[in-house]
Amino acid sequence: MEELHLRKATVHDVKPIHRMLLQTADEGLLLPRALNQLYNHLRDFYVLDLNDGSGLKACCALAITWADLAEIRSLVVSRELRLKGWGSKLVHACMDEARALGIHRIFTLTYQLDFFFKLNFREVSKDSLHQKVWADCIHCPKFPECDEHAMLLEL
Repeated sequence: MEELHLRKATVHDVKPIHRMLLQTADEGLLLPRALNQLYNHLRDFYVLDLNDGSGLKACCALAITWADLAEIRSLVVSRELRLKGWGSKLVHACMDEARALGIHRIFTLTYQLDFFFKLNFREVSKDSLHQKVWADCIHCPKFPECDEHAMLLEL
């Protein structure tokens, strides 16, 4: 396999990101995102790709929620690269960006507790993330019966 490149997403990455998110949502590992949401939040995304044109291999987004709070969302790593550290590298890229922006708390809503525990996130009540609940969660088809776990990291 050729060298992998971790970079910020471009407009050409939106449809491949959308495909990855839909496939992973079908596996029950995350919630899907609409294509228009991805275009609207393109600047939030990091992607992992090969320079051989074979397509994206992973993605992750850092979405600013409030003055002191951001969310790790839409983390997907292709099957062949899972358990090789790329998910952690994507999350660390988001952490670095949060620090650079002056944001010191990052949360995620996830089904992958063990992965985020290894990155020093701790489980918290969804009620402690009221900005997220009223901005995004209220529009989710699973609201108010969300089965994801809220996790938080203090940087």
